[in-house]
Amino acid sequence: MTTIQAPRTPAVTRRRGVNWEKWGWIYMRASGVLLVVLIFGHLFVNLWVGDGIKAIDFAFVGGKLSDPFWKVWDTLLLWLALIHGANGMRTLVNDYATKRLTNGILKWALLLATVILIVLGTLVIYTFDPCPAGADPSLVASFCPVAN
Repeated sequence: MTTIQAPRTPAVTRRRGVNWEKWGWIYMRASGVLLVVLIFGHLFVNLWVGDGIKAIDFAFVGGKLSDPFWKVWDTLLLWLALIHGANGMRTLVNDYATKRLTNGILKWALLLATVILIVLGTLVIYTFDPCPAGADPSLVASFCPVAN
């Protein structure tokens, strides 16, 4: 005789511990909302304020990255976008990479690429110096004291 489970019995028993899929889902929604604000703020300042796109040059970027507010803004944008994208790619890997080994390799490659890009991007944001000491005056921007 076959036994049929009660209609409200879960098909899969819940494991104990942190539900990473739930937190990944929540992260995607929260970071998506925050990214919309960050991206449109970034586009507004870069494209519409002042002279618009004609004003974007080395001096504009150097001035922007010398302001702590914009460093934090760009860091948030970088981190949230990369982690948001990596989490989306992880979902695709889970959906389409059915072999356990392939799935693991792709997820590790995704993690490695994300960590490398976050580290390099953060280093650029916080170590950018538009006026490096000892640089050839003909190569630095006109607003640097070396160029004068």
